[in-house]
Amino acid sequence: MLEQINKPNDIKKIPQDQLQALADEIRQYLITAVSCTGGHLASNLGVVELTEALHYVYDLPKDKIIWDVGHQAYTHKILTGRRKEFVTLRKENGISGFPRREESDCDSFDAGHSSNSISAGLGYVKARDLQKQDHHVVAVIGDGALTGGMAYEALNNMSQLKSNFVVVLNDNNMSISRNVGGMHQYLGKIRTSPAYTGLKDSVSERLENIPGIGGNLVSGIRRTKSSIKQLVIPGMLFEDMGITYLGPVNGHDIPRMIRVLQEAKRMQGPVLVHVLTEKGRGYLPAIRHPERFHGTNPFSVETGIPLEAGEPTWTDIFSTVMRKLGEREPSVAAVTAAMMEGTGLKRFALRFPDRFFDVGIAEGHAVTFAAGLALGGLTPVLAIYSSFLQRGFDQVMEDVCMQDLHVILAIDRAGLVGADGKTHQGCFDISYLSMLPNMTIMAPKNKWELSDMMKFAVGCKGPVAIRYPRGAAYTGLEEHREEICTGKAEVIRRGSRIAILALGNMVKEGVKVADALAEEGLEPTLVNLRFAKPFDKELLRELAADHELYVTMEENVRNGGLGEHILAFLNEEGIQVDTRIIAVPDQYMRHAGVDAQMRAAGIDAASVLNQIHSWLEEK
Repeated sequence: MLEQINKPNDIKKIPQDQLQALADEIRQYLITAVSCTGGHLASNLGVVELTEALHYVYDLPKDKIIWDVGHQAYTHKILTGRRKEFVTLRKENGISGFPRREESDCDSFDAGHSSNSISAGLGYVKARDLQKQDHHVVAVIGDGALTGGMAYEALNNMSQLKSNFVVVLNDNNMSISRNVGGMHQYLGKIRTSPAYTGLKDSVSERLENIPGIGGNLVSGIRRTKSSIKQLVIPGMLFEDMGITYLGPVNGHDIPRMIRVLQEAKRMQGPVLVHVLTEKGRGYLPAIRHPERFHGTNPFSVETGIPLEAGEPTWTDIFSTVMRKLGEREPSVAAVTAAMMEGTGLKRFALRFPDRFFDVGIAEGHAVTFAAGLALGGLTPVLAIYSSFLQRGFDQVMEDVCMQDLHVILAIDRAGLVGADGKTHQGCFDISYLSMLPNMTIMAPKNKWELSDMMKFAVGCKGPVAIRYPRGAAYTGLEEHREEICTGKAEVIRRGSRIAILALGNMVKEGVKVADALAEEGLEPTLVNLRFAKPFDKELLRELAADHELYVTMEENVRNGGLGEHILAFLNEEGIQVDTRIIAVPDQYMRHAGVDAQMRAAGIDAASVLNQIHSWLEEK
């Protein structure tokens, strides 16, 4: 049956009583495909029937479906004609794991981060109304994403609408980690209230059985703000805001979903359809371990076990260090924005539950909350992905740096992240953090230095950021473990003429470059910069005496990065040393393997060697 789906709206050719069979087929296809490519499995397995219902009711690409985060849009991609391309999912030159407008005109909004779908949808609606167009707009947002403040701003704004706009709340009781907070508890009361669900279903069924008028009567009652649910659950949040609430409805009951969506489609004004789904549905390992199958590497379908165990990752090292710091330092507290497992804080949370805080998908709040912890006498460590920290930039600037507070930012996924692509690249944090007064920025060369930097940061004063990449932690250069001092670099090997100035993960590439040059008869200096701010100005002055070329290496964009700061310093000091900046170019890097992305960005060892050879030829 799946072979009948080759272009948008082909699903409408499938009889409604066969849609569940199609859903089962799609689910098995996703399990098989993602087991080979890796990707977001649990979230996609949970929305197969919901996606089918949306595509059955709406006409794409005329109608617009906006997926919040977009990590649950695999079925949407299949139903819009991209099934055959799934073998390329998240691979170089293949299809993205998220909606991308460049990929299909059925993808209405490039996604990757959470809580923005309602805002984007509302913009679409206003543009439609102003231009007197007649298409429909639907935003699909998860209950986890609904913990983000931007979603509330949009809900507040949309409540004033007079024209149709449908928000589908996909409630699976999860974001990446288990959901937390008041909205989670509120939705839990709705989804579990027998007084509400039982009475509503009973009354609706009896009214619908009244000959001739039953269906219209039920629709009329549902459109009334003071409807049955208002009597049973007083003060319902969405209704009180002026948003018509429909649900909760079983998101795996396709006929019922179609009926509810058709009803929502006919209404004037904003509508919220509350849908209950099961994350990982249809695959037992994903049901049992939804966090692990949120984003997974290739795995065995039979067991759910990853095909390659791999070496300990930077996140693993951070996890171990945090647990040990928690034991040694009673003041250390950990903060996460719905990423306990992803950032490696689960062990800390289990060992020190009173000092662990998950604030939900609310990065700005997480930063200011950490500022409050610091003012209260604790040493907060906010573990957060680089691309997610961007959402808390204002709070880092205003609430942490301006007050010079001792908040430690443990920035995971710094640099190029691979298959997640454009929205998740962590190659901007040096640029946006280095402009801030009082901020210290460090990056470790290997797993031991990450441990040393965390200990150093706890003993510091003021804001400290430690950035480390995705993937296996580097285990080379174990013998180089000088004591960390503020703003001081570490010389790995001393030579002359060419100085390779590498930061963090790029030290590994710097070793390859230095070894290759040594084989050519050159003896370069290799420096582990350690600090992006403040960097080691004294060493730069010293090396200028017997070096003609500085090669700066960073896994960050060139604009506003460490290389540009070093170049500006050399110009200010009048130091006459040619400088080549190796950094990510001024573009959003597409999804591919990290090695392929590094080659594309020109920051791998081979590209650096080419730069140096070019300089040598010029000389």
